[in-house]
Amino acid sequence: MSGDPQLGEDKSTMCAQCHGRNGISIVPIYPNLAGQKEQYLVLSLKAYRSGERVNMAMTPHARKLSDEDIADLAAYYANMDPRGGQASDHDKP
Repeated sequence: MSGDPQLGEDKSTMCAQCHGRNGISIVPIYPNLAGQKEQYLVLSLKAYRSGERVNMAMTPHARKLSDEDIADLAAYYANMDPRGGQASDHDKP
C-alpha cells in the first residue's frame, strides 16, 4: 500500500516538531526523515505502534496512527529532498 504524500504533509505537523518541517532535524538525537526510504518508514512506525520498538517520544505518537496515516506519512517523507529543500513537482508521484 503506497500512501498519498499530500495527505502525509497534512498529517506531519506533530512530526515536524522534532524532525523539522523540511524533514531535517535540528536536534542531533532525532533522525532526518527527508528522503528516507518509504518502506523503512512504514516498518519503523508500525514497530513503534506495536511496541516492537520502544522510544519515549515515538511510541505514544505512533500508537495513534492508522495504517493509512503511516502510509501517507512515509510517502510524504520519502518524496522530500534529503538535503532539506522541497521536492520538485517531477519528484512527486
